[in-house]
Amino acid sequence: MSVNTSKALLPLTPLTSIRVSRHQIPPAGLIPNTSIQQKPLIIYHAAFPAPTPSASQIEAHLNAVGVVKPMWRYPMYPDDHFHTTAHEFLVIHHGRARLNFGGEACSGAVVVELGAGDAILIPAGVSHRLVQDLEGGFEMVGSYMVDSEHWDMCYGHPGEEEHIANIKHLPWFTRDPLYGDGGPAVKS
Repeated sequence: MSVNTSKALLPLTPLTSIRVSRHQIPPAGLIPNTSIQQKPLIIYHAAFPAPTPSASQIEAHLNAVGVVKPMWRYPMYPDDHFHTTAHEFLVIHHGRARLNFGGEACSGAVVVELGAGDAILIPAGVSHRLVQDLEGGFEMVGSYMVDSEHWDMCYGHPGEEEHIANIKHLPWFTRDPLYGDGGPAVKS
């Protein structure tokens, strides 16, 4: 599958120089994190060089690559939550925030400050929440794989075990949501 070149793609930090961090996060209670599929949380640091494109431009870029479908613009929820029906891809288009991946009670949680131009690939099962909006107006474009029309909300509470078991059946990325062929998601 090739990138839809009828739509202009935005300039990205070249793959040869982008800083990408990958994190395996242990389970915490009923939050599975990366323990089921062993796919890492992937952070693309400064994927979009300054000045950061608008939310509309980012959505057009993601649609042109064709791997994920942008579905919302919003900050991250302030409560630990995760999804069992879809992997999530976020691109920060405004502001800076401290985020927690793994859950408040997770000894191996990743707490990181990210800002406009950064992107995050969150595997199903990985808890995430907004810890602090550092500048005011923090907002992201939220996307899910093109075939994922539905995402659920789980919180690590009893009764969610059946949903969690479904994570093992979710397909992983064969192309990267930002870069297409050869990007960080396919090298995981």
